[in-house]
Amino acid sequence: MLNRRLLLSSIASLGFCAATARVCAAAALKPDGLRGTIDISGYGVGPDTASNQSQAIARLFREAAGQGLPVFLPAGDYRVSGITLPDNLWLSGVPGRTRLIHAGGGPFLTGEGLGRLTLSDLVLDGGGKSLSGDADGLLNLRGIADLTIENCTVTGSSQHGIHAERCGGRIDGNSISQAAAAGIYAVDSDRLAITANTVFDCGNGGILVHRWEGAEDGTMVRGNRVFRIAARDGGTGENGNGINIFRAWNVMVTDNHVSDCAFSAIRANSATNVQISGNQCLRSGETALYSEFGFQGAIVTGNLIDGAANGILIVNFDAGGRLATVSGNIVRNLHLNGPYHHDGAGFGFGIAAEADTVITGNIIENAPKWGLMLGWGPFMRNIVATGNLVRGAGAGCAVTVVEGAGTALIADNLFQDVRNGAILGYRWNDKATGDLIDGGSAAFAHLTLSGNRIA
Repeated sequence: MLNRRLLLSSIASLGFCAATARVCAAAALKPDGLRGTIDISGYGVGPDTASNQSQAIARLFREAAGQGLPVFLPAGDYRVSGITLPDNLWLSGVPGRTRLIHAGGGPFLTGEGLGRLTLSDLVLDGGGKSLSGDADGLLNLRGIADLTIENCTVTGSSQHGIHAERCGGRIDGNSISQAAAAGIYAVDSDRLAITANTVFDCGNGGILVHRWEGAEDGTMVRGNRVFRIAARDGGTGENGNGINIFRAWNVMVTDNHVSDCAFSAIRANSATNVQISGNQCLRSGETALYSEFGFQGAIVTGNLIDGAANGILIVNFDAGGRLATVSGNIVRNLHLNGPYHHDGAGFGFGIAAEADTVITGNIIENAPKWGLMLGWGPFMRNIVATGNLVRGAGAGCAVTVVEGAGTALIADNLFQDVRNGAILGYRWNDKATGDLIDGGSAAFAHLTLSGNRIA
């Protein structure tokens, strides 16, 4: 039988063993020459050397990866170019103080066809130098099955900041700025997670999730802060977006803060089964939030939009765009001025949809043209607009009455301060009816109106 003294002694011994294990584990992770990392002193690698250290660092990376040892680079500047990253490299430094600086004359850091790559706590500075060859980004990565980039600063790329093609894993908690193209360009990803990054002051895009052809992608874009994104190469929406999803299916864009983008805060083009929820979209130059062209399936819910030319567009039924819910969003303070001449509906409206879409429980405030826009010409099918509040608009709801347009149910919406009427029929941009709110839809068999009210 155990007595009290033996029991206490046993507990103390267990505590000592656990503490010893923790100390040993911590020692194994200590950097540079201590247990767990490769000793860099024998490779001729050191911080704050004026010369190009590319050859020595490349050999260090190869041998460390081959031995299964992490590489820790002490604080300081390391000038390199043309580095090919080996499989199983685990490279880290002192956050904000270990700086790999592009020495020029070619690409910077490249990795292709790797099983695993981990980069953490580094500053990667391109200095705006040209990236020659086939390098599309300062970090130029292709075919990385398990990629981790975390707590790094990536700045000054003459192309994309991070170019990740056919990669899985995660890009998490990084600061990416001053890329001439996009901050993060992820193409043909395999369930990639792009989370908690800060992307700003980039020339043509913030976070881009693209595919060469429409297919399953599964990327999650969550909790990022994206701001001051320009459209230096111009166009009508291909550039200047904070977050852009193109041809990538089953992508989630959630809980991001996106502001001051030349075009859209979030733009999903041909992005089937996209979820766009809980995002803050401020001061967008064009449409704040888009689901457009050949998509099937979009959930747009719980977003706050303040300041844009248009609020939320679910459009392009002519190109197969259909099937969405738009609920619980706040859209406010829109304006008539966009970044280009628009030959369609123009700018200044809150929420627009064309096919197989339910619009419910939204608040639209201060939309100078229309609060709601339902259909465009003959392109409308199965639209439900219920329980929305529109206040401060040129017209509360514009619905197409062009021949061939499909059905719309407009019910139980509340309108206040709608200067030209609550519910009006339009033929494209031309007003074709008076206010239909009091049952005036009898002449249009495709419309059902009930329970709507002007406050």
